[in-house]
Amino acid sequence: MSFVLDNSVLSGWVIESQANAYTEAIAQRLGSGRAVAPSLLVLEYTNVLRTACKRQRLIAAQAHEVLAMLASLPIEIDQSEPQAQQLLDLSLRYDLSVYDAVYLDLALRRGLPLATQDQALAHAALVSGVGLVN
Repeated sequence: MSFVLDNSVLSGWVIESQANAYTEAIAQRLGSGRAVAPSLLVLEYTNVLRTACKRQRLIAAQAHEVLAMLASLPIEIDQSEPQAQQLLDLSLRYDLSVYDAVYLDLALRRGLPLATQDQALAHAALVSGVGLVN
């Protein structure tokens, strides 16, 4: 099964305090499926690692190991650039940040459910009809 993956789930795989049953379940699904994510995901998880290093939860060498591990996962990074007009429309329609609208846009374009822990984005996924990965 393919699905769109957002950073709120991926962060649970690399930051222990953000791990929970949902992030673990999605990790298991990824073992037998494939995820798709916008290029924004790379920026977001790299920033999470930077923050973890700044807060001394990780050292740089560990962060680089995590980057290598993430690069080996079956996550397709969609290189298409979403249209600004579409992102604005989605963000206004579903009361999302434009960053979250990028994930919803990808899910809508690909017709895939979304794996997220963000409540507003989860609600938008349900209302828009793409649904959620359980």
